[in-house]
Amino acid sequence: MDGTSGRDRRELLKACTGLLTGVVILGSPLAALGKNRAWALYLAAFTTSQANTLMSMLRTILPHDRLDDLAYARVIQELDERARADAKFATALTKGLQLLGDTFSKQSEPERVDVLKRIETSEFFRIIRQKAVEILYSTAAAFSHFGYEGEAFSKGGYLHRGFNDLHWLPEVPAEDSGPLPGGG
Repeated sequence: MDGTSGRDRRELLKACTGLLTGVVILGSPLAALGKNRAWALYLAAFTTSQANTLMSMLRTILPHDRLDDLAYARVIQELDERARADAKFATALTKGLQLLGDTFSKQSEPERVDVLKRIETSEFFRIIRQKAVEILYSTAAAFSHFGYEGEAFSKGGYLHRGFNDLHWLPEVPAEDSGPLPGGG
């Protein structure tokens, strides 16, 4: 091999690595690999500033310090998709984000809590909180963070897979425990 083709191959590998890194987006199977990985979020309806404000709002409403931003970004992605499809919804979110102000994401947590307390009765706050709970806690990142292994039916059910994993409770004497399933 001559030096030119070797250099081209290195440049190709560098370009492909950059491409793969850019392709690891939310919803991709590759996004499940590794903790604290880089990720990107395509926004159609929100600006980056609005997405940052939403991220701060979500992290203030549902504060899980060790939960990856990717789980919260999934909420923003869903809101963005709905706002792109529904102009009335987009307008409501834009007006709501204006209530928070341009500096919301730069404020300390106690300041953000004060701002959110002032708008907690608004339709905007209700929508964001509802969607956040609905979407955030149904992400694979949240499942992993909280130790939820998913549904148990396909794995034989809970009876023999964690149903009685209550190590923090004292053992119940056999005479007080009642009959066991399967006659055992």
